[in-house]
Amino acid sequence: MAILSYSVPPQVLQPLLPPECELDLLDGQSYVSLVAFDFLQTRVWRVPWPGARNFPEVNLRFYVRHNGQRGVCFIREFVPCRIVALVARLFYNEPYSGVSMISEVEQSADSISIRHEADVGGRRQSLRITAGKPAIRPDEGTTEHFFKEHNWGYGTSRGGELVRYRVEHEAWDVYPILSCELDWDWPAVYGERWSILRDRRPDHVLLAAGSPVRVLRQED
Repeated sequence: MAILSYSVPPQVLQPLLPPECELDLLDGQSYVSLVAFDFLQTRVWRVPWPGARNFPEVNLRFYVRHNGQRGVCFIREFVPCRIVALVARLFYNEPYSGVSMISEVEQSADSISIRHEADVGGRRQSLRITAGKPAIRPDEGTTEHFFKEHNWGYGTSRGGELVRYRVEHEAWDVYPILSCELDWDWPAVYGERWSILRDRRPDHVLLAAGSPVRVLRQED
């Protein structure tokens, strides 16, 4: 999981907050992250859907708290499977869109490289990261821990109510970053609000190893 994070003014994110949530700050700053990863051996409602098991995702998210519980809120999520996008929109009101995408992972004994590309915003957007090995486990309280470890996802229902998801996974190791290349037209992909990120280098970059993940909707 690649996570490229940018500090942004709180007033940019506050209109997007789900009900009852507040911004989760790191050293007094609010952040938005471009996140790219691959779903592998995916099951929805415990069912492996043909053609929707292994696929990439790129999302834009920010960090929130609800009753002291840290979580993330998604601004936009891109996947290549239009069925997955449709189900996520219809049943969970998640901001998914189906677009043409590719992803690649190359590994050697001492390095790992990932590439994600998506046809959106009128052109091909791309992200490439190369990192070293071995991966290490950051301590709690580190910047890496803040961006990669969250137990909750939050959103807003069509009726304007809070939606919560419990996210379960083991703590992730991270690889030391060697290089990062991003060719991303922020306002074309996400709207003029995000022109503030045009030509900006990310404030923080990490590449996490990932692990099995369970996402459980909470009804109370």
